[in-house]
Amino acid sequence: MAQARIREARGQLGAAGAEFWPTVDAAASYSSIRTSENAFAAGQLAPQGGGSLEQNLYRTGFDSSWEVDVFGGTRRRVEAAQAIVDAALEDRRGVLVTLLGEVAKNYIDVRALQRRLAIAQANLKAQRDLLALTKVRFEAGLASDLDVAQAEGQAQTTAAQIPTLESALTTTVYRLDVLLGAQPGVLKSELAEPAMIPALPPRAQVGLPVELLRRRPDIRNAERQLAAATAQVGAATADLYPKFSLTGAFGLQSISASDWLVGRSRFWSIGPTITWPVFDAGKIRANIEIRNAQQEQALRLYEKSLLTGLADVESALVNYSKEQTRYRSLLEAVSANQRAMSMAEDLYTQGLVAFLNVLDAQRSVFASESDLAQSEASLAANLVALYKALGGGWDIP
Repeated sequence: MAQARIREARGQLGAAGAEFWPTVDAAASYSSIRTSENAFAAGQLAPQGGGSLEQNLYRTGFDSSWEVDVFGGTRRRVEAAQAIVDAALEDRRGVLVTLLGEVAKNYIDVRALQRRLAIAQANLKAQRDLLALTKVRFEAGLASDLDVAQAEGQAQTTAAQIPTLESALTTTVYRLDVLLGAQPGVLKSELAEPAMIPALPPRAQVGLPVELLRRRPDIRNAERQLAAATAQVGAATADLYPKFSLTGAFGLQSISASDWLVGRSRFWSIGPTITWPVFDAGKIRANIEIRNAQQEQALRLYEKSLLTGLADVESALVNYSKEQTRYRSLLEAVSANQRAMSMAEDLYTQGLVAFLNVLDAQRSVFASESDLAQSEASLAANLVALYKALGGGWDIP
């Protein structure tokens, strides 16, 4: 759609530029005419000279008209059309930034869901192993039936989360298919093998705020829309002044087909024309007021785009920075919870702690590992959002 809008804008530019040139029309006609007998004076029953009441008229030739752009109305309309083309190009760049960002984000979500699914399956296996051990200890009289029930309940709770993760994973893959213009399911086999979330760069290349004005397509689009609205004001103002045109005609005309194409049948006319609106009930000035109001609206939208762009970048920077801090804390939490679970299992086997300590340690490990996977995905997604806020991660010519 964005590409089609570019073609539409270029067509409008061509139509506006065509007003610089003269128009030439070729025409040919034939008509049969009969004069009314009652159209003559009393006693005159036919045309003087005994001519016939019926005549044929053969005509062919060229008509031309050329309006000289003295006061710049055409130039300003072409300027406005060129600005609209530029705005359409920026709109397409904006679509690309959004599309690539969404593809990256959904790919990150796919890998993050696969990671969380693997964590859930690994924890489920560990919990079932613990359940089997608890049953053995119960049969040996070393554990209570309460311990068995608690271990079984925790394993079933973890198992209940796996279908939800699998459903979310499939839905995300389908969404990625649609973003790539494919039928749902095309990428399923290609993405079936789990993989890590793409490694992040050590630091984000943000640059100076002034570079944001050059890179963000929405800001560049708003600036071009403002330029087009400003040019339209000039085009409307030009209607206050006279228009100068040069018109001409050349062709062949005869009442007989036999001598239609000979030199004596030629005719021509040429001359300048000046038109200047004297009274139009204020229509031209009202149109100028409309264009001025539209230009002011475009200016406010441009200012809004600037403020929105700066806010998007600042918010994305804060989110990315804070998620880095959260990710580092979760790394330490996972390490500590894993040590705690290992010690709780050893102490429980020796009969030194209650079974509840093992269950709490397992829940903490599962929760922290799942949170770590989500944080890693959020960190990558926040970087994608930052690049989108910056207008993309590539150079704009």
